[in-house]
Amino acid sequence: MRRLFISLCACWSIDSAVLLAADAPTPNVVLIFVDDMGYADIGPFGNTQVRTPNLDKFAAEGMRFTSFYATPVCSMSRACLMTGCYNVRVSIPGVLFPNDNIGLHSNEITLGEIAKQKGYATCAIGKWHLGHHPEFLPTRQGFDEYFGIPYSNDMGTKPARPEFPLLPLIRGEAVIEKDPDQSQLTRRYTGEAQRFIREHRTGPFFIYLPHTMIHFPLAASADFQGKSQMGLIGDTIEEIDWSVGQIMHTLKELQLDEKTLVIFTSDNGPAGRSAAPLRGSKATTLEGGVREPCMMRWPGRIPAGTTCDRIAGNIDMLPTLAKLVGATPPQDRVIDGRDVTPLMFDPKSGPVRDTHLYFNGGGRLDAIREGEWKLFLNASTASGKKAKNKAAKGEKETPANPGPALFNVVTDVGEAKDVAAGHPAIVERLLTLAREREAEIRANQRPAGQHRTVE
Repeated sequence: MRRLFISLCACWSIDSAVLLAADAPTPNVVLIFVDDMGYADIGPFGNTQVRTPNLDKFAAEGMRFTSFYATPVCSMSRACLMTGCYNVRVSIPGVLFPNDNIGLHSNEITLGEIAKQKGYATCAIGKWHLGHHPEFLPTRQGFDEYFGIPYSNDMGTKPARPEFPLLPLIRGEAVIEKDPDQSQLTRRYTGEAQRFIREHRTGPFFIYLPHTMIHFPLAASADFQGKSQMGLIGDTIEEIDWSVGQIMHTLKELQLDEKTLVIFTSDNGPAGRSAAPLRGSKATTLEGGVREPCMMRWPGRIPAGTTCDRIAGNIDMLPTLAKLVGATPPQDRVIDGRDVTPLMFDPKSGPVRDTHLYFNGGGRLDAIREGEWKLFLNASTASGKKAKNKAAKGEKETPANPGPALFNVVTDVGEAKDVAAGHPAIVERLLTLAREREAEIRANQRPAGQHRTVE
């Protein structure tokens, strides 16, 4: 009887969360997007060397997603997040540089514009990296306010990148500082987020907070320098944890905690570091390069202390946000993402998107995942070997084709054993599916925005 009672209570807990969610008012939303944070960089995903008490509490009070995908590098990941589309569909390359004259097209519908449909106050704080010319900045893409740097923090840092102008810090569309003190960026971003929450406490509001850290060059404020067991990278992670704690404290102080959905995730895998138990790191399409830590917390709505292992990703955030705020997602174009609210309210719900495509920084389709199976179209990619810097530079790669490689990424999360030879039917089916999906995307590819200089 006791076992039956516990089982019934567990079922009631999940079912009641679903019912509450269905009747819930539209939430405020805070989306925290860290740069270069790998799957195992924080306590809730297995790191025992850094102190992340605020993220640990976040996980205990919310849901972890353990098959949550981004992309190998920066700009392409932000394109997926903002538009709900694979970056190839919206023609954004792996990484944009200060000398590029393209950006996210003004015709694309972003997360900010979805929220604006329902009267949300919107703010972007941090690294944008979808075009640095005024017509590409967040203020032209659905955000009322913007404070941050328009691309990666190593682009314009002296003497590392002397070919670029000094790194700009922007408010709105105006450069307010050049070469800002990067050790203060996490603190300044956090303060901006707290201010926006206070100013819009009557809601609804949407804050997009893409941190500059933990991208190279690493920097932490004095309170965190030299304090972690992982050196400077650990210091920056612990300061990100502090930032999350400050934002959560502000929400509680203003009695907004149960009215606010907070999402925490990252843009790609760790740069030059292990993502164990995953294999690979940033710039690869191995799991370590693209599978990211993700947690979502909405007290009374998302069941606390739960884990979801269904396929999901930042590409799903646009249709999900649309559902949550009661907005209409774009109807005149293909959206690749799916609404994951069923998973948020019941982690055992059936899959909402059972396939995922792995494009590399050069725009090539490297792999496809369906359920437990991940197929690399080219086994050399699965080896982890890649042409030097090509993915980061957005250049296309054309390796010889030794045949596909198949992994069960549920039982073999480290992609250690290629089982293609034992499953020829699965290999053939996934090859066909990958080719069909890629052909559809390329046939319906939309252009990037083009900056035209005035002569």
